[in-house]
Amino acid sequence: MAASIKHLCTQCCDGGVSKKAVTWCKECEVFFCGDCEKLHRKSKRVKGHNLISVQDYQKLPTLIKEMSSMCRDHNKRFELYCSVHSCPCCVKCKTDKHQKCSDMKPLSEILKKVKSSASVQLFENDLKDVKEDLFEAIRLLKTKILTNNFQKTKAVEKVRNMRKSINDYLNGLEQTLLNDLEINYSKLKSNMNIFIQQMEKRASQLDQMQRDFNNLINNSTELQTYVGLREIEEKTSEAAKYIADLESRNIFNEEILKVNISSEIESILQHVKSFGDIIVTTTSSKLRVKTGRKHQAQYLVPSSCEIEDIKPFFIERLTIPEDVTTLNIWACVVLHDGKLVMFDYNKARILLFSNNGIFVREVVSFTETLLGACLVGNNTVAVALGSANQTALVDIENNTIIRTVNLSHQCDAVGSDGEAMVVSGIEKSSVVNLNDMSFTILEGVGAYHIALSNGHIYGTINNENKIYCYKITGEPLWVFKHEEIQSSQGITLDQHGFVYIASRGNNSIVVVSPDGKTCQTILS
Repeated sequence: MAASIKHLCTQCCDGGVSKKAVTWCKECEVFFCGDCEKLHRKSKRVKGHNLISVQDYQKLPTLIKEMSSMCRDHNKRFELYCSVHSCPCCVKCKTDKHQKCSDMKPLSEILKKVKSSASVQLFENDLKDVKEDLFEAIRLLKTKILTNNFQKTKAVEKVRNMRKSINDYLNGLEQTLLNDLEINYSKLKSNMNIFIQQMEKRASQLDQMQRDFNNLINNSTELQTYVGLREIEEKTSEAAKYIADLESRNIFNEEILKVNISSEIESILQHVKSFGDIIVTTTSSKLRVKTGRKHQAQYLVPSSCEIEDIKPFFIERLTIPEDVTTLNIWACVVLHDGKLVMFDYNKARILLFSNNGIFVREVVSFTETLLGACLVGNNTVAVALGSANQTALVDIENNTIIRTVNLSHQCDAVGSDGEAMVVSGIEKSSVVNLNDMSFTILEGVGAYHIALSNGHIYGTINNENKIYCYKITGEPLWVFKHEEIQSSQGITLDQHGFVYIASRGNNSIVVVSPDGKTCQTILS
């Protein structure tokens, strides 16, 4: 285990003595026992070196402990930094491996402000974002499993419902056919029974005549015999004629009762080879990854991180439709694809422009006063609706208001970082969780215009010409006031934490440093 490793004092070991170390020097990268530590601290040359306990050293990641300020190839101290390869170099490295690398800087200059630079916050946020992305991806995949399981259950239900429907339909067709069979059979049987009854009656009469014939011959007179024979002849002739008549009417023809199965039914056995198909379709992912910056090591190298380095330049001019005579732009949002969303105060409407400044369409309009707006998703913007105490979420692509958030205070401004949304009034604000739309009220945090970045809230109040910076929990961090900021109208931030103010009173754009101590007018 790493905790059980016993570190020895480096200087004592060099002198042949094994003595337990108690501290480690970050700059010298050596261990000191108690006595050597005291000598080290007294030395004027290394007096400012930072020492940590061996216990704290043990807590450092293995990667950090294995790092050294000495070049492994040349055993010389790193003194240069190559911006091309994003790596430290010694003097010998420059000659051997980096001859063609023109952008070499002193390593001390790079490391001077590394811990206090905006890059540290960027990396911390990236680490947090990657972790959240992973958890969100895991949650999404688990949700997909549950969704697929539900889809499977619905599919089984659909198959069985179809089978039941087919069974019920076929049972109905079968019963209709059997009913028809029974009707035809009963009709044939009824007709034959009528003739059978008629013939049985005549056969009974002939039976009786046959018995009477013997008595007639043996016991009657000649006259009686003559009359009797005539009657028997007549009855016999009638019976024979009746049978001949039935035969002539085809009563004795054979009637064959059979069934013809519908060809469509029979074709099921021949042509239907499956009950259906299982189809798996793919749609675009709903996962919105927060990370995505590449070559992050380059952010450790100072580049345009000083307020004097900010030099704006003209990109595009908007083309207003000819039928629009007046337009009072109260807020502006740039979508992820570069399209521009403008908010017209006069008519309380949202206008969409292409990324080359051409008017596309009107998105939606409101009956309430439109005071502020911000981007909360790829194509979703939030709109603060003033005294209506509401903030609306608008889907720009589909021209619809997808949700309205009702709050207990006036909604003068709104800002978002994609996870949370801060809606401010002049006296208090609300932090809204965009996942479940729950919110927390921040008493005393008020602003006419607001922005949210890296867990900090930035706000301005027009008549005070000040910028306020708060933690997202409401604790104040700093206040900045300057004569160049007059009647501030809008506020936003860049990736380095610089705050940009639209100063309406003097028609200028003023940028304020991340610590709220200096400012510079960059457009006027």
